[in-house]
Amino acid sequence: MSDPHHPYLSDNAFRGALFGGATEPTFSGALSFMRRRYSRELKGIDAVVWGVPFDCATSNRPGARFGSQAIRRASAIFDGDPQYPSGKDPFEKLAVIDWGDCAINHARLDLVPDAIEAEAQTIIASGAHLITMGGDHFITLPLLRAHVAKHGPLALVQFDAHQDTWQDDGVALSHGNFVTRAVKEGLIDTTRSIQIGIRTIAPETCGIEIIDSYTAIELGPNGMADAIHRRVGDKAAYLTIDIDVLDPAFAPGTGTPVSGGLSSAQLLMTLDKIATLDWRGMDVVEVAPAYDHADITAIVASTVIQHHIQCLAAKKA
Repeated sequence: MSDPHHPYLSDNAFRGALFGGATEPTFSGALSFMRRRYSRELKGIDAVVWGVPFDCATSNRPGARFGSQAIRRASAIFDGDPQYPSGKDPFEKLAVIDWGDCAINHARLDLVPDAIEAEAQTIIASGAHLITMGGDHFITLPLLRAHVAKHGPLALVQFDAHQDTWQDDGVALSHGNFVTRAVKEGLIDTTRSIQIGIRTIAPETCGIEIIDSYTAIELGPNGMADAIHRRVGDKAAYLTIDIDVLDPAFAPGTGTPVSGGLSSAQLLMTLDKIATLDWRGMDVVEVAPAYDHADITAIVASTVIQHHIQCLAAKKA
């Protein structure tokens, strides 16, 4: 039996302390997100990371059901180090667990939205900040329902190549109309919501401000952040990041890639500059590792979440 006091304790996901970084090698051990403890105990927890492995609403290349696995694997590189750009260990004071994955019955697609919403509500009701790894973009709809049940209508900050405002019949599961349905259901405040990186054309804007990809690139991180701050203001907000907001050069592992997108650095720098907004939850979706190369897409997706955790830690400090 290994010495529990050894500085290189293995399998931090099951045996490590709740606070502080892990010390095991990045290439070994059980893969939770950033080596956080797998747990369903919510008392005293500040944030919960979980996966929603659902991609039956995708319209092009499937495979995002494996996204949460890939993001967890890529996050091991952050193991135990002071985190960039803060230079701090976010887990010194921030209690974060990996909840595991949402229980989904893929044989009963009609039950999926309620299953996601119900499990998310359980976590949110505890007061923990919920961070979700998708999955395709449909999952943001039941996630919004769960968050709005506690917080009321939210500003939506959406980084995406697509507006996701296609027509909705109220029944079909689609990752291309979750915004349409969210607007119809009154889940988001469209006057405070904004989409960044759009480079496809949809029939509706739903009153949401749009910064298309070319404009976003010309603005740069400072300009994008200023526009987001102006639009959202002090409104409670939800952050959703479709990884296809990035150019395929930076995120090839996704279901509907579109050329002409942001770089990884542009996205991450912008997120750092909007860290002070009143975030109530966030997700990263559409990572499809079967189309990835060398974990490029999974690495940036895990870094997006790592940056968000740093912003939560800074607010607690």
